[in-house]
Amino acid sequence: MLGDRLRTLRNQKKKTQQQVSEYIGITRPAYTAYEKGTRNPDYGILEKLATYFEVTTDYLLGISGDKEPVHREAGISDNDYNNLSAYQKEVIDFFVTREQLSFKNQPENILDALEQFEVFYEVWKKQQDKKK
Repeated sequence: MLGDRLRTLRNQKKKTQQQVSEYIGITRPAYTAYEKGTRNPDYGILEKLATYFEVTTDYLLGISGDKEPVHREAGISDNDYNNLSAYQKEVIDFFVTREQLSFKNQPENILDALEQFEVFYEVWKKQQDKKK
């Protein structure tokens, strides 16, 4: 799945394997192995590939069919999202992927409510731990 998606995305961007490999900082043969499926990238390289092709890592791995990162669906720019801590990204991702959640008086910008979301998220995690 990963190899097919990498090849398709590269061809859509009209890029060579050499151009992609230079961007992510690996050799062309290493990148070729990813497309052939004979080698898997580590997490750091996977993130670079997702950034280069402007898709999610879940899309590259075949976990999701959605190319668009969830933070964009919530109206959060890439720049704002990238400036968040790893924990804040985890909280945002949690909330924007829960279709069953709805918010009364939803803020225009989800980042404005991040502090309240963090509190709720911690309560939810504790409840999940108690269920185990």
